[in-house]
Amino acid sequence: MTHDLILRHGRIVDPASGRDEVADIAFAGGTVAAVGLDLGPAHAERDVSGCIVMPGMIDFHTHVYWGGTSISVDADALAKRCGTTTWVDVGSAGPGNFAGFQKHVMVPSQTRILAFLHVSHAGIFAFSHTAMVGESQDMRLMDPAECVRVAKANPDHIRGIKVRIGYNTSGVNGITPLHYAIMAAEAANLPVMCHIDAPPPRYEDVLEALRPGDILTHCYRPFPNAPIHADGRIRDACWRARERGVLFDIAHGKGAFAFHVARAMLAGGFPPDVISSDVHVLCVDGPAFDNLVTMSKFLNLGMAVPDIVRAVTETPAKLLGRPDLGSLAIGTPGDATVLRVQDGPCRFVDVVGEVMEADRRFALDSMVVGGAVWHTLP
Repeated sequence: MTHDLILRHGRIVDPASGRDEVADIAFAGGTVAAVGLDLGPAHAERDVSGCIVMPGMIDFHTHVYWGGTSISVDADALAKRCGTTTWVDVGSAGPGNFAGFQKHVMVPSQTRILAFLHVSHAGIFAFSHTAMVGESQDMRLMDPAECVRVAKANPDHIRGIKVRIGYNTSGVNGITPLHYAIMAAEAANLPVMCHIDAPPPRYEDVLEALRPGDILTHCYRPFPNAPIHADGRIRDACWRARERGVLFDIAHGKGAFAFHVARAMLAGGFPPDVISSDVHVLCVDGPAFDNLVTMSKFLNLGMAVPDIVRAVTETPAKLLGRPDLGSLAIGTPGDATVLRVQDGPCRFVDVVGEVMEADRRFALDSMVVGGAVWHTLP
């Protein structure tokens, strides 16, 4: 058999398949065709010696309804910088404007876009350098019935329900919008992703409301509403929620990731389930930039490469109900992200301005989308 493409001599890191070894990987007909040695001929080959070959990166928290919402960035353009092959837009669109997102952005996109639909009618409609309105501050915008209808009508694209709560987003409504989102999610048989910012409500109160399989996003945020006490101890509510099956997502963004919190959580044995960027117009040029930068921060915080890969492939894929997207098993979609660990002085900044001086970072080598090389860097 002549394959369409073979990547040769890379370190294949695929936690979903239990694989971490130097081998070749072949693609044919848009899917993974073989993994191993002596795979035979191919129409195209690429030597990726010294690189990490992993399932296509999933950025589980993004805003990519570009041109339709002020918060959003261009997914395909950013992919060429960071290697993301699947974007999960979380709440940029609500039931009132999802049709436009689907027709004008999701369908034409060359990289895959899935969504968590906002329980608010118009999603995140005023988030920019010049206008900032918390959509959950007005209960008239909560639209759970229409949210359920739209989610059920579009199961291939909508994989969960999103809500934003906190002082900046739900204001005097507190935790109530989360209850609307949970009602919608129960009716649509989908998970909830809950944003949390400054209190009220408290971090503990949000965790107690979430169900097994739901996701707390911005989980390593700084004070106020940090997951740690002032002395660095992890809040008991975090352990209870994890034991109950609540998932913890980084979602770096402009205001939700602090190095001192990350160090305390990792030292205390509480790594994130998902590493994501929360990339949007106010952080795409820093401090978050993209998920490759977020992953690099965890690399320098001491997290092992296979664990980082799992947090951007296998775990988010399972949460999406698409385990095929987080694996390089034979027959899975032919998406792969090829990275190098680049040595040399570099610096990273968190959302409170702390600078991390580091000596290595992830750098993009190439991307495979649909079984073909989609983008390469020198």
